[in-house]
Amino acid sequence: MFKKKPANHRRLFLTGALTAAASLTLGSIYAFGRPYWVPTMRSVTGRQTVRSVLDHYGESASARLLPFFEEARVSFPPKRVTLLALKQERKLEVWAQGDPTGTGESPFTFIRDYDIRKASGVAGPKLREGDRQVPEGLYKIVGLNPNSSYHLSMKLNYPNSFDLKHAQAEGRTEPGSNIFIHGNSLSVGCLAMGDEVIEELFVLTALTGRERVKVAIAPRDPRTKVLKADPNSMPAWTPELYDSLVDEFKKYPRPI
Repeated sequence: MFKKKPANHRRLFLTGALTAAASLTLGSIYAFGRPYWVPTMRSVTGRQTVRSVLDHYGESASARLLPFFEEARVSFPPKRVTLLALKQERKLEVWAQGDPTGTGESPFTFIRDYDIRKASGVAGPKLREGDRQVPEGLYKIVGLNPNSSYHLSMKLNYPNSFDLKHAQAEGRTEPGSNIFIHGNSLSVGCLAMGDEVIEELFVLTALTGRERVKVAIAPRDPRTKVLKADPNSMPAWTPELYDSLVDEFKKYPRPI
């Protein structure tokens, strides 16, 4: 059972977790060259690092997150995190797995959800650069960008192996790239979450370890609605993609 810590113990706990996480994520900075809507690096003196972001936002973001983890009885920081993005509902759900027994076998538990401030496009997978589509599929976070032009951002591994396989089969040489979850409320092809929310997601990912964070993006919630591919506007392989999303979302049943 997750017990509430006294305020002073909680602060020491958060500070220790932030320090440990910062030492693991110092290499997660890089530059991006894309059109204006992409969360590119700021060309300024004294660029931020993941450590400086954790120093600046870590305690406040963790303090906002901790009550949700306490209510869910999941240890913080958790062992693993899954982010479920729903394009039609404009929601991003946070699920986490604690490890109270040290076995890593505890179930994922719903922590909270956030409103997606902006997500362009319609239902259906992203196919090419500039199509304004948010991708659909199962992704990983491959980088934390502390110098985003949209406050902070987390880069997804789009195109993943599934996306690349079908792009190559169809002769699409530019399937797109540089897809992020980021701050602000403007975006084309990414998920814009607002600045305070991205602070929480960035800190949560850094503390958990980005290699232990998974992202699933669906056109609508497959737990409550049928994912039906439109054969007139979507590729022939879309049903295969949607079947994989249905299977993934089954692992995360929302509490009644």
